[in-house]
Amino acid sequence: MSTTLAALLIGVVAGMRAMTAPAAVSWAAALGWIPVGATVLGFLANRFTPWVFTLLALGEFVTDQLPTTPSRTVPVQFGTRLVSGALSGGAIGLSGGGLAGGAIAGVLGAVLGTLGGRWLRGRLAASFGSDRPAAFLEDALAVGLALLALMWL
Repeated sequence: MSTTLAALLIGVVAGMRAMTAPAAVSWAAALGWIPVGATVLGFLANRFTPWVFTLLALGEFVTDQLPTTPSRTVPVQFGTRLVSGALSGGAIGLSGGGLAGGAIAGVLGAVLGTLGGRWLRGRLAASFGSDRPAAFLEDALAVGLALLALMWL
C-alpha cells in the first residue's frame, strides 16, 4: 500500500511541477532505490537522465515566474502533467511490482496536484498580494513532497 501512496504523492508533485517528479524519480533510479533496470523505464537510471530532468525542472521553476506562462490547466500543460505523473508513478510502482498500478496512481495524483496546486497558489497569492512568493512556496512544497514520496520506498 505504501508504494501506491508514494506513486500518488509523486503524481501530486507532477501536477504541481511537471519536471520535478521525473527528476526526483530518475535520481532515485540512478541511485538504485527504484528497480527500473531491464524495464521500459530503464532509461531513468541512465547516468545522464537525472541531470537532464534536473535542468528541465530548474528551467520550469524559472519559466513558472514569467507572466506569459500559460495556465497549468490548458490542454498541453495538463497533458504534460498527466504524462509526468504516469511516468513517475509507474517507476515508483515498480518497487512494489506494479508498473500499471503506479502509473494509474501517478495520473490520479497529477490531477489532484494540478487542480489543487492551482487553487492553493491562488489562495497564497491573494493573501500575499503577489504571485511570486506563492510560486516559491509551491516550488518548495513540490520538492518536499517528492522527497517524502521517495522516503516511503
